[in-house]
Amino acid sequence: MSSLLNKAVGGIGCALLALPLMAALIVGALISGLLSASSVSAAPSKHALADIPTAMLTLYQRAAADCRGLSWAVLAAIGKVETDHGRHPTMISSAGAVGPMQFLPSTFAAYAHPVPPGGKNPPTPWDPVDAVYAAARLLCVNGARDGKNVPGAIYQYNHSRAYVRQVLAVADRYQAQATRPTARAASAVAFARRQLGTPYRWGGDGPAEGGFDCSGLTKAAYLATGITLPRTAEAQYHATAKVPRGLPLLPGDLVFYGRPGNLHHVGIYIGHNQMINAPHPGARVRIEDYRWKDYWGATRPAARGGTR
Repeated sequence: MSSLLNKAVGGIGCALLALPLMAALIVGALISGLLSASSVSAAPSKHALADIPTAMLTLYQRAAADCRGLSWAVLAAIGKVETDHGRHPTMISSAGAVGPMQFLPSTFAAYAHPVPPGGKNPPTPWDPVDAVYAAARLLCVNGARDGKNVPGAIYQYNHSRAYVRQVLAVADRYQAQATRPTARAASAVAFARRQLGTPYRWGGDGPAEGGFDCSGLTKAAYLATGITLPRTAEAQYHATAKVPRGLPLLPGDLVFYGRPGNLHHVGIYIGHNQMINAPHPGARVRIEDYRWKDYWGATRPAARGGTR
């Protein structure tokens, strides 16, 4: 038996869902995503609750929900760095940027429409609602959607690497610890994002073998962080720390489908009800809604380092 086939034995459920069933699952996931009007966000930390005015915190959360993958904490961090959430006495910079989110009027005009709920008409960069929604839109079109390149999006807001680091540090303090992934989990997600578009390959562990299957992708993502997982979806489930039902998922969690003894698929959760997975033959590594009909549960490999 070839080494490729040998690796795939016991994990072939990633590829062998009947096509009509797979199609039904994908359609169901898409419908479920369309019906979901909001996304799960990190809870505010005690520091955030003390530092951010209640009305502004609510506004950051509302505006971020319009851009899947954008954390309200990033918006809030920009508001903090720019004007201390509108507390700066003048809110006019030496470059001519104005308002709580410090927009040049010409830049604001590009992101001011449609007028957000509660905004001014015509919109103005001086209005907190208009300004925060415009900031979310600017970030979204520059890489924040689906979390693809949030640092790059922040850099487009202010072309300074130091500014990006400052905003991310503030955003980190604004999120409750329990809702943040570990550094290894975040690295695993980053690895998986870099594989988007890679062809599905049954038994594949990466581009050198023509692509990934589902468990090959998750194994490679965590191997890149120093955590070694077993090869198959079933074995990965049993080797990693279970996420208790009812607790929110964190980016980097592995999500499994089927039932123990027949766990046929696994993906890597990235937040906002989305996962990255290698779904089936003929497809490519992609982002999609994780809430399939036969979702079983999740595990957290970084919680105890997997197997080595």
